[in-house]
Amino acid sequence: MTRGLLRALLVGALALLAACSDVSRGTLESVRMAWHGQPKLSITSEQVLAKPFFQMRVTTDKGDAILNLGNVDGSRQLWYGLGGVMIVLEHGRVTQTLGFVDNLDSSRLASAADPFADGLNTLRGALSYERHDDWSPGYRYGIATHGELVPSGEADIDILGTQHHVLLVTENIQAAGFRTINRYWVDPQDGFIWMSEQHVLPGLTLKLVQLRPYRETRS
Repeated sequence: MTRGLLRALLVGALALLAACSDVSRGTLESVRMAWHGQPKLSITSEQVLAKPFFQMRVTTDKGDAILNLGNVDGSRQLWYGLGGVMIVLEHGRVTQTLGFVDNLDSSRLASAADPFADGLNTLRGALSYERHDDWSPGYRYGIATHGELVPSGEADIDILGTQHHVLLVTENIQAAGFRTINRYWVDPQDGFIWMSEQHVLPGLTLKLVQLRPYRETRS
């Protein structure tokens, strides 16, 4: 998908947001403030269900925001927020961002096998894979990235008052001197990632929580 098409989709999503009610606009303004470092958002399940969008909460070191699902292109989910922010998910993994100070322009697996597509709930032991990432600014393209996914036990998480019993999968990442650990909280039945903490590149860490999820159907 070209950058021009992505920008066009973003404009369309923001136009849809602009058509919300006065109450919705007030909520969006609180999101705008929180994104710029104000106190964290206080979201209820009633507020989420009152809006006809799939919704995801995103937290960075700058604050919180709610992103809405604007488009699904095959395995790619395009989530949009205010200020030109966009996050692309593929099977729960961030593969592209737009509108942050530092961005992941692209992330490509080195082989056809995708452990995220297979479902992290199917892991029976440590599994390694390779990919190539493009980071901006700085024209840092084709960064060889090694990932190792490790089943790390079970946990219970709370999302808007609902308890989810999940599997915890940790991911050791090494890329161009960059070492970090990502975490995924995974539905044991179908591998859906309810929550994750992804260090996308140096300078950008995203915590994603699915509030009103779009559930992919696995073949």
